[in-house]
Amino acid sequence: MKKNYPIFIILLSGLLVGFFTFDQYGESWDEESLQKYAVKSLNAYPTWDQEGVADLTYDDLGNYGPFYVMLVEHITQFLSAYLKNTLSDLRHLIYFITYIAGVLAFYTLAKRWLSEIPAIGATLLFMTQPLLWGHAFINPKDTPFLAFFLLSLVFGFKMMDSIKPISSDPLIPSAKRTLTLLTALWLVSVFSLFFFTQALHNYITSLVISAQSGGTNIITLIAKNITTVSSDVYVQRYFLLFLQARTYYFLLISALLLFIWYRLQPSLLKLLIAVLPSAFLLGLTTSTRILGPFAGLIIVYFALRTKGRQAIPALAIYAVIAMMAMYLTWPYLWMDPVGHFLESLETMSLYPWGGLVLFNGVKYTSSTLPYSYLPVLFAIQLTEPVWALSIVGWVVTIASGVRSGKRGLVELSLLWFVIPFIGFVIMRLALYDNFRQVLFILPPIFLMAGVAFEKIKNIKWQIALVILCLFPGIAGIVSLHPYEYIYYNRFIGGMDGAQGRFETDYWVTSYREAAGYVNSIAPPNAAIWVEGPAHLFAIFAREDLKIYSWHEADRADRYEYVITTTRYDFDKTSYPEAEIVHRIMRGDALLAVIKKP
Repeated sequence: MKKNYPIFIILLSGLLVGFFTFDQYGESWDEESLQKYAVKSLNAYPTWDQEGVADLTYDDLGNYGPFYVMLVEHITQFLSAYLKNTLSDLRHLIYFITYIAGVLAFYTLAKRWLSEIPAIGATLLFMTQPLLWGHAFINPKDTPFLAFFLLSLVFGFKMMDSIKPISSDPLIPSAKRTLTLLTALWLVSVFSLFFFTQALHNYITSLVISAQSGGTNIITLIAKNITTVSSDVYVQRYFLLFLQARTYYFLLISALLLFIWYRLQPSLLKLLIAVLPSAFLLGLTTSTRILGPFAGLIIVYFALRTKGRQAIPALAIYAVIAMMAMYLTWPYLWMDPVGHFLESLETMSLYPWGGLVLFNGVKYTSSTLPYSYLPVLFAIQLTEPVWALSIVGWVVTIASGVRSGKRGLVELSLLWFVIPFIGFVIMRLALYDNFRQVLFILPPIFLMAGVAFEKIKNIKWQIALVILCLFPGIAGIVSLHPYEYIYYNRFIGGMDGAQGRFETDYWVTSYREAAGYVNSIAPPNAAIWVEGPAHLFAIFAREDLKIYSWHEADRADRYEYVITTTRYDFDKTSYPEAEIVHRIMRGDALLAVIKKP
């Protein structure tokens, strides 16, 4: 236990810093829509049980996995009974705790291939990246997915390590047949009943309509007053009966299968227990973001490479349980699991975002970005030592070959970072808001940086190098707070060099600071015009202020103050002649302005 003290102290220190600063971050642009989606997804559970309806559509963000935002909504409501902070602030606290859990998972992975001090050094370098630290408080999607991805790999590797050959105790032929047939029956019947939910609903609808039209079928035999009651009532009634019967059947046949396993092949039941945590977590990761199965594929590769054919039963159970966990926590899939999942996969891979992306002073659509987009942003948004250390780590590992014992780390880095990175660049997938959508592929960069730390054999020099490499990140966090996510390094001149060339406060979190300033100077009942996402200003504004924005039909005769973000050049186009009375800046980078018409 003593050897784990350093990482626990580091994580506790990070949590303390987060606890004293979480209420200083503005709400990000997407949080409100995702919070509404979380509420609708949670409401789907009682309506599904009582009415056979999951009232979620594409427009409700149904294509997004809802598990994490539902979890955050539950915890937020619980904490709000004990803490006086706004709901927005409480969500930020939960996001940050999730990030710290991801940091712990990163350290666990690092320890798989690195000695103690290099693993801690890589973890600290990862944790103190201003880009990640800032997103950790305000991002309800990408940093949580990063954390869940890391956790899925940690639990997946633990599962893989525990895989043992299934007992070779002889089974009589009849017992083998029973076991095989019952398992096959479970797979075919259960998955059919769930996959074809929409088809069953359509079939029930057709039977009811046919019966009301005078046709003869099973509905006419069991339904009374079929011609005097709305068809919707009967469709709902019989569909609910199907859902109830499906639940009882699933529980019964699953219990029977587990009992047979226990009697005939108890090692299978032990395998199920060993696989369950990692599989369930993979399902939750997929229900957080649809790229979650990528973590599972990495585990499958390593399991097959290290365990061979003996891993196949475990991997089959792993996949089945993960799919079940995903289905249970993603209401949009309930009616049409296969169709809606494929729809979500297509939508998320080619997301139809209509805005313009500022890159190196030029505005592009999200689907026409240059090939240099990701390489340049990766180079300038991580602290200066990261790439130098990572490249040294790659060189050292490749030069030493298999003798270094780092083959697994090289394979992991290739699968997790190199191949996806090349794929994103070549395929020019739609990206925006810099590269927040692909934050989950960053950890291998820092794992390889740990190899560079490990190359130094003198422990004192190792510690000195780690401390030296942390300075740029810590300095960036302190100087940019609470806008750490807009960080750019000295390769382009920091924030001064990024101004006007690259995206800065693209989620407009500076509107909280703007609200604080206006609260202190605006007269009672003042009319305020807010350009862009006015809700980010409104939740922190005084209650008496009358806030107007482009989303509202009402307009005031005049406005005491105008609030504009610099994104999309709103500061130049909104009330261009008005006097600027306050600027929100970091370095020479202008984030938002307050004007007085």
